[in-house]
Amino acid sequence: MRKLAIAIGALAVAAGVLVWTLSGWIDRRLNEPYLEAPGGVADVEVEPGMAAREVARRLADAGVLAEARDLVWWLWWTERAGDLQAGEYRFTAPSSVREVADDLTQGRVRLYPVTLPEGSTRWQAAVAIAAAGFGEEDEALVATERVELIADLDPDADTLEGYLFPETYMVPAATSPAEIVELMVRAFRAAWTPERAARAEALGWGPRDVVTLASLIEAETPSPDERGLVSAVFHNRLDRGMLLQTDPTVLYARWLAGKDGRTIYMSDLQRDSPYNTYLHAGLPAGPIGSPRDASIQAALYPAESGYLYFVSRNDGTHVFSVTLREHNQAVNEYQR
Repeated sequence: MRKLAIAIGALAVAAGVLVWTLSGWIDRRLNEPYLEAPGGVADVEVEPGMAAREVARRLADAGVLAEARDLVWWLWWTERAGDLQAGEYRFTAPSSVREVADDLTQGRVRLYPVTLPEGSTRWQAAVAIAAAGFGEEDEALVATERVELIADLDPDADTLEGYLFPETYMVPAATSPAEIVELMVRAFRAAWTPERAARAEALGWGPRDVVTLASLIEAETPSPDERGLVSAVFHNRLDRGMLLQTDPTVLYARWLAGKDGRTIYMSDLQRDSPYNTYLHAGLPAGPIGSPRDASIQAALYPAESGYLYFVSRNDGTHVFSVTLREHNQAVNEYQR
């Protein structure tokens, strides 16, 4: 009986050692980082509906996995073999089987930048989207006409001009131009906070008024120190019923008429367009580009100033004046 007990004990110890050894081996297989790819970078495309075994083989062939079966087994064990997300994956550092599985099942696909510069028109947004490799310009431009995305804020909008928020967006390769436009509008909505909506209401304005004025500020000055002053000039002129007489609106009307270039001619100043602020009082018919967050803020909170005029020094800054006489002197000095 004693010998039997000793034998059973020995078997138990041996089994424990075997389990411990097997557990350690499995742990190493799952947690040891691995990457054997040319240049230390591996790009792997996972196609929709691809089986886990095929995905694992593709990863192993690319040098992401030491053994394809390790990933297959782990996905089976964790019941995630059916959760693989299609897309393009890039591996630039050694990853464990667990980490690779998490990347695939959580859809951590490779992202590409799409940059919309501040002040861009919707035509320029379409160019930026296509230039980044996402569809054609015409397709992107059509997407900027989806006014239903902003109808609750601006029921009068006939395009998304002004509501395509300028920043750099990181998106998967399979993203459509329409989806990128949706991201831009979503970013604008995030910037249009309840506090800003309340401030606009206190001014007697709606989102369209604010974005329109912000687009003028954006087009007039690149200087952070001047945005509040430019806003003050426009607010002061609007309060007095004066024409805004801002050149960017004339250029926008020129572009709408199908004319390129940034030189303003007398015919442009005389063009009867609702965007021509040399002919029509008040704000133009709508935004003329995509204002940045700081320009939206400046439109809502102008500097406390009596300025009614400004003229460019041709270095990105402006001279501000209260009287027409002071303004004409500055024009003679800087715009001969």
